[in-house]
Amino acid sequence: MLDKEAVESTRKAGEIVRKVKSEAKDWIKQGILLIEIAEKIEEHIVKLGGKPAFPVNLGINEYAAHYTPNHEDKTIAYGLLKVDFGVHVKGYVADNAFSLNLDKSEKNKKLIEASELALAEAIESIKRGETLGEIGSAIQTTASDTGFSAIQNLSGHSIEQWELHSGLTIPNYNNNSSIVLEEGIYAIEPFITTGEGKVYDGKPSGIYQLKKSGGIRDANAREILKYISEEYNTLPFCSRWLVKKFGRRALISLSFLESAGILHQFTQLVEKSKAPVAQSEATIIILGEDVEVVT
Repeated sequence: MLDKEAVESTRKAGEIVRKVKSEAKDWIKQGILLIEIAEKIEEHIVKLGGKPAFPVNLGINEYAAHYTPNHEDKTIAYGLLKVDFGVHVKGYVADNAFSLNLDKSEKNKKLIEASELALAEAIESIKRGETLGEIGSAIQTTASDTGFSAIQNLSGHSIEQWELHSGLTIPNYNNNSSIVLEEGIYAIEPFITTGEGKVYDGKPSGIYQLKKSGGIRDANAREILKYISEEYNTLPFCSRWLVKKFGRRALISLSFLESAGILHQFTQLVEKSKAPVAQSEATIIILGEDVEVVT
């Protein structure tokens, strides 16, 4: 059961998401540095009274997820750009994503439309009280009816305080699950592609998550670990943020902490056939009989 703080904090986070997203859709253009996009979104979140729930993900074309620019990244925005960001208030997260057709490609336009339609169909399935298998089927059917594929090894997820992915998976295909979503907070996120419909692990992303406590001998690493624990708890963060705070020495400390198993570093996720991917995502609150879209 959700308590008042969870609902009110998630709604506040969702309100910030909506404002940031609305403006970002207007100013993000082809040719802007990805690092400028990420930092402007993250700064806007803080200005509006929230905190980034994870580093802004900016996946171009076949990069489906877990690409955030590093501190010296010179990559510019182009093609089919996915903008995935979240806001947290007191650890309660509103997660969302949208896709932009920066090169005005007709194929990319149709992919984005299919991902948006799949998201809408999935939410309608939830409102009807359908099972996880039926929710996934709505996404999969929408993708196939529009001539595309849903990525099957990416999914939506349940959200709890300080836990972006808190255990329950919401599939993008019919997995025949008979589970019905109970009261809670959930992210629904269809990934639609012209390709094979699977992703593989690419290069290290520079996005980390605290996995366990532990002692480490290096004084700099201990200082940075203390900061990570206090500032991010178990929510994802990135090397770019720590370089800004501590300088380049943070990179060595991150390496020590990862080697000790204290931190987990995510990999970039790339569509298997290198085909472009569109993503749409929304966070919902199920409260009693009501399904509220907060982003």
